[in-house]
Amino acid sequence: MAASQATANPGSAYMIQSKLRDYYTLTKPEVNLLILMTTSAGYYLASPGRLRIGGLLNTLIGTLLVASGTATLNQWLERVWDGQMRRTASRPLPAGRLSAREALWFGILLSIAGGLYLTVAVNGLAAALAISTLLSYLLVYTPLKRKTALCTPLGAVPGAMPVLIGWAGASATISGSAWLLFGIVFLWQFPHFLAIALLYREDYARAGYRMLPRFDMDSRFTRAEILAFTVILILATMLPLAGHGGVYLLAVSLAGCYLLYHVGKLMKSSSKALARPVVHATVLYLPVVLAMMMVCKA
Repeated sequence: MAASQATANPGSAYMIQSKLRDYYTLTKPEVNLLILMTTSAGYYLASPGRLRIGGLLNTLIGTLLVASGTATLNQWLERVWDGQMRRTASRPLPAGRLSAREALWFGILLSIAGGLYLTVAVNGLAAALAISTLLSYLLVYTPLKRKTALCTPLGAVPGAMPVLIGWAGASATISGSAWLLFGIVFLWQFPHFLAIALLYREDYARAGYRMLPRFDMDSRFTRAEILAFTVILILATMLPLAGHGGVYLLAVSLAGCYLLYHVGKLMKSSSKALARPVVHATVLYLPVVLAMMMVCKA
């Protein structure tokens, strides 16, 4: 009896660990890392004096909970179509490792917990911004992905909201500088997500997602969009901000040249594979800009 129980326990423990990993996967940890980075930047840049570590941690915890709930509920809404794409077919819901009911309740609990945490531990404005981000992402961006390519600019709004959540967490208000920071993150999403849409165009089409315009069959319009928004983004980061000097401009210029180099290669070629280096370059570019803003403020 004891021997059979001992034999059964390893399998049971493995099943529990596997289930926990799937719940963790539902929260999209790689996306949450970027969200926490932008939230931290907003909080730090809005802090009037010394950084309040406790306040920052509370803002990050609440934001992480809401972001995790949003990611989970998004996958719950898109579970059928995720199963039709190669890049998402192995996710917990389409693969059948978690039930739709489990994911729904997990997402709801995370979202409510995050909203309440921000309300109690941070302030009402940060909580309101977080909940509005969740609602706009799930009720506007998610359904529009199957209807129109305009989902990208509309989805860029909730995508840039974490910097405002962080700003509100530190100052309980939103200033003009906060909106400039919001604008930079908003613009950054165009070259980033358009390059992803270009890279996985056939996969998205297989599931009925309209991430790119139907008329742009040769992708020339999308490549031109990526170039235009990259130039606008780089120029926006050059705008005079309080406390930023030559070091900031040098670092941001170098990062901008690196991004523009890869975008230029994409423009000159019809190979969609060149969209991948653009995605990687955007992932490098934003942390550099935010880090330099924080360093120069210090």
